[in-house]
Amino acid sequence: MGMSAEDERAASPRDEEWPEAEKAENLARGAALKWASGVFYRPEKLEGLGHYRRRETQRNSSIQSRLKSTVQSYLEGVSAGLEQLRSAAQEVQSVCQDLGAARWALLDSADHFQGLQQMRELMEEHVQLASVVQVLPQIFSVHEVFSHILQLLHGQHLLEAHVELMMVEQLRDDILSQLHLRGLSSAQATVLSYFSGLQDLNESLAKQLWDIVGSSLRLVREDPVLFVTAVRIIEREEKIDDTLLLEATFLPPGRPKGWRQKFYQVLQDTITGGRFHTPRMDAEGPGLAKHLAALQKDIVSELRVVKDLMVQCVPAHYNILSVCTATYHQALTSHLQEILREDLDKQGLFLLLEWALRVYHSPEMMGHPDLLPEVDVSALDPLMSSELVDQTERRYVMKVKACVFEWMQRTLDVEFKEWFKEEEPETDHQGFFHSALPAIVMQMLNENIQVASLITDSLQQKIYNMALEELEAFLGRLREALVQCGKEHQQDRAVPKYYISHLLAVLNNNLALSNSVSSLHPDSACREVPASLQAALDRMQKKATQLLLEELLLDLQPLCLQMPSRKWLSGSQLVGSMCEVIDKYAKDFSRVRKPVFTLLLAETELLVANQYLRALLQRKMVCKSREERGQLCHRLLQDATQLRELFCSLGLDGSQQSLEAVFALRELICLKDPALLSLEVLGFITKYPDVSDEHISTLLDIRGDVSKEVRHVVLEMMAQHPQVLPEGYRPIFSTILVPVQELPFCLRKGKCA
Repeated sequence: MGMSAEDERAASPRDEEWPEAEKAENLARGAALKWASGVFYRPEKLEGLGHYRRRETQRNSSIQSRLKSTVQSYLEGVSAGLEQLRSAAQEVQSVCQDLGAARWALLDSADHFQGLQQMRELMEEHVQLASVVQVLPQIFSVHEVFSHILQLLHGQHLLEAHVELMMVEQLRDDILSQLHLRGLSSAQATVLSYFSGLQDLNESLAKQLWDIVGSSLRLVREDPVLFVTAVRIIEREEKIDDTLLLEATFLPPGRPKGWRQKFYQVLQDTITGGRFHTPRMDAEGPGLAKHLAALQKDIVSELRVVKDLMVQCVPAHYNILSVCTATYHQALTSHLQEILREDLDKQGLFLLLEWALRVYHSPEMMGHPDLLPEVDVSALDPLMSSELVDQTERRYVMKVKACVFEWMQRTLDVEFKEWFKEEEPETDHQGFFHSALPAIVMQMLNENIQVASLITDSLQQKIYNMALEELEAFLGRLREALVQCGKEHQQDRAVPKYYISHLLAVLNNNLALSNSVSSLHPDSACREVPASLQAALDRMQKKATQLLLEELLLDLQPLCLQMPSRKWLSGSQLVGSMCEVIDKYAKDFSRVRKPVFTLLLAETELLVANQYLRALLQRKMVCKSREERGQLCHRLLQDATQLRELFCSLGLDGSQQSLEAVFALRELICLKDPALLSLEVLGFITKYPDVSDEHISTLLDIRGDVSKEVRHVVLEMMAQHPQVLPEGYRPIFSTILVPVQELPFCLRKGKCA
């Protein structure tokens, strides 16, 4: 389909004016061609061409009609808008003309306005005078109102008095505010002088209020109306303070009053009054227990009043129960610190610790069922700080330590006197000697440890450590007393009469203490005895054992002095007498318990072996012939066998006996061939490494048949094989000193004979 020449000419100017329209038309034509080529791509489709033409013609007609109506409505709107703009422009022009006229009119009347200023000032003055005239009756009646307020205060009509007082204050404050705004500060002094009675009335009212607050705990039970009245007045004043502070333009004299804060202060002063300032005599000794019990009773009673009654008389935001609880808590904290500044005895310190750490939080006081759950001190600081608790515990430990020392010393003095009595010590059901000392000491220490456990674990541990220290010191003093007793016995063996029996009792007591120490530990799972205390127990046992052995030695020495001798060599009953002495002591030793009895037997056997060898080596006897040497060997065998059998019969195992050294020494003397001595001596010093060259030289001298060459070989061999004492070795020869051999006198360049 083509366009006519007129259409093209008509379209050309439009296309030049509207390039977008031309672009849209080209797009439409392209789309139409694409659609037509798709529909009529077959010859048989051309039959429906008429139908498509009619349909498209109708659609184009519909679109054109809608476009025309839309354009028409737009044109009508544009026309109406233009008309409105034209009308608005006319109105604006009219307003501008009116404003210009008004401006010229104002300029013409500016001079007349100057005369109105005086009228304005007169009007303001009139308003002020009218206000003053209006309040003049109130001003003139101020002193009469003062008298009425004073009468109301004397009659305790506090609410009515406070209402009138607020009215007078409001009147004064309004006048002062007006003067302040107008800068008439000089006139304020006159106003304040006129209203000076307000200050006295305020003070009188405040005094009554604080007296009521000071008696609040009694009033809420007897007459809560008076207390509630005081609280209402305080709240009125607090609201006035808040209002004036918010405006922040002018603060009248005496504002803010801060009566709510004063309420808390008076209440706290009432709580911390007389009960927390006790005389010194009531804070010490037995009086402290009564004082703390009274505090406990009063505080619980008063907190119950606050919780059940006072809380209902004050606004909720007062938190009166929390305030009172914190006040009591802080007052108690300070009060306990004051008490601790005194020199309390151990009972006082214990009572204070128990009360602060146990009673205070218990159901008997702050944990009372009538106070829970509202009263909760767990959120507050501890009544006693951890540092103060530790300091107080240490003071308590020092006091207990002094008492324990005194008790132990008294026990030791009694024990020392018991040693010198003309009677044997007590025996238990098994016949063992003992005294009451271990029971007294352990009971004393255990009771203090158990008492400390009622307070804190740390105090119990401190008392436990102190108990061990004191027990260790006591063992040292007991040992010194034992040494003193031994010295007196050395001067007179008849004093004490039952010296050995008491020494055996001491050993049994020491064993009892050793077995009981572990039971003192607070932790039942830990039964270890400290090394220093165990060493003190061992020293005590060693000293008692030493004194017993010294006593035995005194009885053995006369017998040992008789050997070696020709009489002994020929077969005397010397060793038999020694066995009798040993057996007598062994019967005494049987009065101690088995561990100590075994120790005494072993030490006795070592002492006997040592004394036997000492006598043999220090008072040496030189064998002059083979027969004498054989006779000596026979005597040594008989003596050693007899002594060994005795100790075996007493219960001492033969392998643990030191008498084996006598048998070994006998072998050296009995050796027939001196040339083999070096090998025999090597075995001897290997078994007994504490043997010295002097000991071996003495043994060789006893043989009487050793040449210088053999002696030299033996001593050279010993020098080549130095011995080291093995761990746990019991020395036998190291305590035996042999006489130093005198060197023969030699002439110069001559041979020694």
